[in-house]
Amino acid sequence: MHPRLRSFIGTIVIILLVVTYAIVATAFASAMLANHPWWVHLGYFVLSGLLWILPAMLIIKWMAGPKRQK
Repeated sequence: MHPRLRSFIGTIVIILLVVTYAIVATAFASAMLANHPWWVHLGYFVLSGLLWILPAMLIIKWMAGPKRQK
């Protein structure tokens, strides 16, 4: 696959991932954490704010393409 096409597809997928993840994480927090103290909210949003990075790293690795042989 051409590197520019791979980068374009990866960029679109990352944008969709972030938007979808934000909606799901916020909906979950609203439904499940409404009556919990502030520190539970803080911990949840710190954890969920960092968790999206793992799938994004895989997409970025895919966008970079295969490793070159020496």
